[in-house]
Amino acid sequence: MAKENKAVEEKVSNDPSSKIEAIKNLIFGENIAAYNSEFEKVKKDISSKKKELEDFIDDTRKELHQAIDNLSTDINIRITELEDNLADKADMLDSKKVDKKTLGDLLIAMGEKINQK
Repeated sequence: MAKENKAVEEKVSNDPSSKIEAIKNLIFGENIAAYNSEFEKVKKDISSKKKELEDFIDDTRKELHQAIDNLSTDINIRITELEDNLADKADMLDSKKVDKKTLGDLLIAMGEKINQK
């Protein structure tokens, strides 16, 4: 122990930051190594949890993009179906209604026939 104290005293006299280290070593001694080991374990655990969380976020992001793409495709299909349905209905209405010019021509022709009799 005397050798350690002498070595510590030599370090303390040379550098102020080494004084702090020497005092920490005297006070905490072996506990510092245990604390450092525990902190390293905690840092590794936090790092692995962070990686897991980042992977989960990436997977969720990919799933959301896929769901949005599927929804977009579904909406486009439905819009196309509605447009086709509307065009069919418009065609049916055109075929059912009588054109004003055609109706006018028919009425003139009817009037001329009535006039001839």
